[in-house]
Amino acid sequence: MNSTSLQQAQKQSQSQALSPQLQNSLKILQAPATELRNSILEELQVNPLLEEFITNTISLDEYDSTQNSNEASKEEEVNFDKDDFSILESMVKDLEENYDAEETSYTSEEEKRHEYFMNSLTDGVSLQQHLIEQAELAECSEQEHQTLMYLIGSLDDNGFLTETTSSIETALQIPSDTIKKAIDLLRSFEPPGIGAANLQNCLEIQLKLNGRDDSIAVRIVREQFDLLIRRRIPEIARKLNTNTEKVQKALREISKLDPSPARRFKPDTNAEIKPDVTVYKDEYNEWQIELNSDYIPRLRISNAYKEMLAKGSLSKQERDFMVERMRSGKFLINSIEQRQQTIERIAKEILRLQSDFFELGVTKLRPMTMDQIAQTIDVHETTVSRAIANKYIRTPHGIFPFKYFFTTGYTSGEGESIANTTVKDMVRQIIADESTTKPLSDQAIVERLVSKGITIARRTVAKYREELGILPAHLRRRYL
Repeated sequence: MNSTSLQQAQKQSQSQALSPQLQNSLKILQAPATELRNSILEELQVNPLLEEFITNTISLDEYDSTQNSNEASKEEEVNFDKDDFSILESMVKDLEENYDAEETSYTSEEEKRHEYFMNSLTDGVSLQQHLIEQAELAECSEQEHQTLMYLIGSLDDNGFLTETTSSIETALQIPSDTIKKAIDLLRSFEPPGIGAANLQNCLEIQLKLNGRDDSIAVRIVREQFDLLIRRRIPEIARKLNTNTEKVQKALREISKLDPSPARRFKPDTNAEIKPDVTVYKDEYNEWQIELNSDYIPRLRISNAYKEMLAKGSLSKQERDFMVERMRSGKFLINSIEQRQQTIERIAKEILRLQSDFFELGVTKLRPMTMDQIAQTIDVHETTVSRAIANKYIRTPHGIFPFKYFFTTGYTSGEGESIANTTVKDMVRQIIADESTTKPLSDQAIVERLVSKGITIARRTVAKYREELGILPAHLRRRYL
């Protein structure tokens, strides 16, 4: 006889729930300056106790005096002191300790999950950001670069460039030859097919980049596109003087291409890139770091409402509301201050560890990890990840996303650490200097790098070449 029994068991598990305060603080840390400004302006609308400190109407001395007066007139029940913000700090510490406790045994599978977690902490880049990063590393003239930026901003939702050369020439007052060079450069970027004039052109570009320039597939796309979209297989075979089996095989190849290169990227907010940090040399030839605070309103708690609290004429409901709003405002002010301090400390460490880059340029970028920075400034790796999300640094060599400086690398024969971004740039330069009639194979590039003291696998060179949008050797050959 079968019997069914119910058993009650107790299971203990540990989880970390983030409070609304901590969530808001993390959002403030992660937001770039322009987005943070919008969030602050929204808070100003809903919190009557917050007011913006306008620097051109009051001196800094008067502001400091007002702040001191504010602190002196606080009611004991409001109790604003450093303990307000210590709540957040203790919560973050608890979260970090819990995260560290789960990492005692670290397998390769867990490492993959950790990497996914770190990457998922921040939003993905938009297509425009992705292309701008490639454009900053491209070898081209100032006029071509200007045109390239215009083209990137003109792409439609599929990643197609629908504007004609003549309309671009009219808009920019730049020669058509320069525009054509910029278009060719854009079409060499990742993802394949970007900057195409239409779907037909997009598929053809991808087939060419795959080394299929002489294939039946590219002939179908180029010569029989109308029949392709109607899947008239027998008619295509007859016009190309081939059999239906080969046409079907070509169609399977075409079906693997991406008809919309832009779709894998997050929607672009069309926001202008504003560097959060500028690194420059002052008049004494010393490196300096300047935070961009132009877009972040300076806030304070309104004295008028504090005086209303001090008079004691408010009802309990009114007083409770104002105390809660005051705490919320104080927490926002402290969160913004901590955000700025964290970004500044990270920027200082990047400047210290990447000093050769700032002096000499991209070729001197060194390997650097978020964990290195985190240990130095005594925060968790996830804090660094959030702090650098969607933020940019203006350098003497151009504007770069913070994440550009975090990369793995290699060790040269002299024991010098070299970032993989630098090695990739070396691959690009080696190919740029090659003979167009005798282009270098990937193995030949490996040998060139070995001669420079860098040991690297051929497949890695092939991967870097593809990421740079450079064709294989047999497709780079030019015949005289």
